[in-house]
Amino acid sequence: MVMAQGFGGPVRVIDGDTFDVGGIRVRLHGVDAPELGQGCTGADGAAWDCGTWVADQLRARIGGRIARCETVETDRYGRTVATCTVARQDVGRMLVAEGLALAYRKYSMAYDLDEKRAVIAGRGLHAHRFARPEDHRRAVREERAAQNAAPDQGCAIKGNISGSGTRIYHMPGQADYARTTIRPDQGERWFCSEAEARAAGWRRARR
Repeated sequence: MVMAQGFGGPVRVIDGDTFDVGGIRVRLHGVDAPELGQGCTGADGAAWDCGTWVADQLRARIGGRIARCETVETDRYGRTVATCTVARQDVGRMLVAEGLALAYRKYSMAYDLDEKRAVIAGRGLHAHRFARPEDHRRAVREERAAQNAAPDQGCAIKGNISGSGTRIYHMPGQADYARTTIRPDQGERWFCSEAEARAAGWRRARR
């Protein structure tokens, strides 16, 4: 749903392209910054957390300052996608121009030339080797999916332990099955039948 409206307030930075403006969670439109914990490699071959570095850089520039934003849309996570300015400076353009984020061209071409100039100048991230954030997120999803695949197709029941210690098993097709991750190091396991799961002390998920 698109909400054509303006809003403003003090900034609390979450990561390199996400922050709270007053009580509204904002995802900047047209830019894509490295994820927290995403690694980059320097010219000397040393790896470092460039996602956290970018968030710190953004926090130093606009944290606590007043932003004015214009809503573009709401994303699937419920965040308000918006363009924002601080002291009349376009925050998205500042990030891309300084090499702290990339132009997110699948959604907007507004910062295309800013990124190209930053690449040529070797500013910020462009002085290092790094994966585009969307490629990094895809690789993380694929790795998690591979780790969460049943070791045996005939033993696909997920035995999960909740935060309170309750042992619950999830059947294929149940609501939370796909997002439930099995952590063998924490006592979770796969089962081949409901009878096996119940005998081991697990109960069936309610949905």
